[in-house]
Amino acid sequence: MRVYGRKILEEALRNNVPIKKVFFQKMKNPGSYFLSLVKQVEDRGIRYSFESEENLRRLSGTKKHQGVVFDIQEYRYSSVEEILESKTPPLIVILDQIQDPHNLGAIVRTSVGAGANGIIIPKDKSVKVTETVVKVSAGTVFRAKIAIVTNLARTIEELKERGVWVYASDVNGTPIYEEDFTLPTAFVFGNEGEGIRRLVKEKCDRVLTIPMENDIDSLNVSVSVGIVLFEAVRQRRMKRAE
Repeated sequence: MRVYGRKILEEALRNNVPIKKVFFQKMKNPGSYFLSLVKQVEDRGIRYSFESEENLRRLSGTKKHQGVVFDIQEYRYSSVEEILESKTPPLIVILDQIQDPHNLGAIVRTSVGAGANGIIIPKDKSVKVTETVVKVSAGTVFRAKIAIVTNLARTIEELKERGVWVYASDVNGTPIYEEDFTLPTAFVFGNEGEGIRRLVKEKCDRVLTIPMENDIDSLNVSVSVGIVLFEAVRQRRMKRAE
C-alpha cells in the first residue's frame, strides 16, 4: 500500500506500522519538522531515499504529497476479541456495508477521537482500509482497531451475550438523549443509501434517532457517528465526575 503525507508518516511511525520504504523530496530548506521525520526513519533503520518533486508526484499520483511518500505493508485488522479487551466499558462502532472510503476514513478519525474501542465491518459489500481511508483518517487508522466479520447479525448476538447493549441508528427510534450509554455499548450505522439491513436491525436491542430541528431525512453517516459517539462520551464523563 502506498500512502503520502507528513502527518500520516508521523502516525505510522508512532504506531510502529511496518514501513517498507520512504521517499522524501529533495529540498533546499526542508524545515525542522521534515528533518525530524527523516531522522526518525533513519534511526529505525527504514530504507529511504531523496527524490525530485516530479518523481514524488509520479509515485503518489498527486501534487499534495507534502514531500513524503511511503510504502507500507497491508493493513493489519484486529479481532472482535481484541476490540473488547481494549477498554472498559466498551464503546464500539458497527458499520453495516459502508461503501464509501471517504466515509470510512472520517468515521475512523471520529472514532479514534472519541476513544472508541474499535470498528466492526462485514466481509462482504463493505469498503476495507485503502489508501483513501488512510488519507481521509489523517493516519489515525493506524491507531484504530478494525475487525472484519463474516456475519454481522451473529456478531451482534455474541456482543449481547457479552453484556454489550447494541443500538441501531435510524431515522425512526428513541432520541439519543433519552438513552444511557454509560454501559457497554455498540452503535450500528447503515449503508449510505439503504441504511441498516432488516436482519441486522432486528438483532439490535433498540433503535435510536438523532432529533432534527428541521425537516431533514438523514445526515451523512460519518456525521451521525460523530454525534452519537460524543453523546456517549459526554454521558460517561458526567458519570465519572459524579
